[in-house]
Amino acid sequence: MTRTRVFAALLMAPLAIAGVLLLPTPWLVALAAIVFLAALWEWFRLSDIDDTLQRTLLLLANLLLMAALVWASPTDSGGSLVLFKLVSMFGVVWWLVAMLWLRRYDFASDHDTHARVFKLAAGTLAVVPAWCALAAIHAGDPAPTAWPLVPQGHVWLLTALMIVWATDTGAYFAGRKFGGKWFGGRRLAPRISPNKTIEGLVGGVAAGVLVALAMAPLAGAAPGQLPLVALAAAATVLFSVVGDLFESLLKRHVGAKDSGTLIPGHGGVLDRVDSVLAALPVFAVAKIWLGF
Repeated sequence: MTRTRVFAALLMAPLAIAGVLLLPTPWLVALAAIVFLAALWEWFRLSDIDDTLQRTLLLLANLLLMAALVWASPTDSGGSLVLFKLVSMFGVVWWLVAMLWLRRYDFASDHDTHARVFKLAAGTLAVVPAWCALAAIHAGDPAPTAWPLVPQGHVWLLTALMIVWATDTGAYFAGRKFGGKWFGGRRLAPRISPNKTIEGLVGGVAAGVLVALAMAPLAGAAPGQLPLVALAAAATVLFSVVGDLFESLLKRHVGAKDSGTLIPGHGGVLDRVDSVLAALPVFAVAKIWLGF
């Protein structure tokens, strides 16, 4: 890691944690929309949309979709999460489809109109459900925690994000130390991301589950719910890897190293949130279904 990369991470992480824990949900959702739409802007570039006007119109269409979801979800008490949860479920379905796409490396790999349409639709299906899941998790549990003025939903969202961060760290160190030693040198997805190893995936799953189990009591989970939290965390880790691989696939198709240059040492916004886009809908849906 370069000094620039470490410095940028040390700057971004505290800001993200403070925002998740301290901001009211409407403010956090608005800020998240800016971040996710910035990632979508870069997604358009990876989809061969080079014209600035076209990208602006596409971004505006997705912004209007987000606004429509908010407009369609009012109640007398301020807002309903039903529609946001439903869109989160659509996001999980999309990432299941994305797994099949990863197995067909050449699908939509050319640069014609049909390939662009598939990739543009994939961008909306990745970004909008993740944004809805973020809102649903953050606003879902208003009960206070042991931390003054911090609702449980805020801590659950931080837990979901920390699962992704821990996965990246665990996979990095496990891959460096054990990569190629446990599974006969087999790679996770050699054509898409040659450096990713199965050993790294195992390390990422272990790190993500451990962080989830450590954070869950702070978010209000009872001891009997911890196995369910571990199950949800494992699923979240696996889908976060799918999100990372899918962005790598898009970059391979266009010969790009990074999605952008906005974040020093880290590339673009999409490079930082690709795993989060896949992880948030899965964690949100798992939390609802498993009841923790």
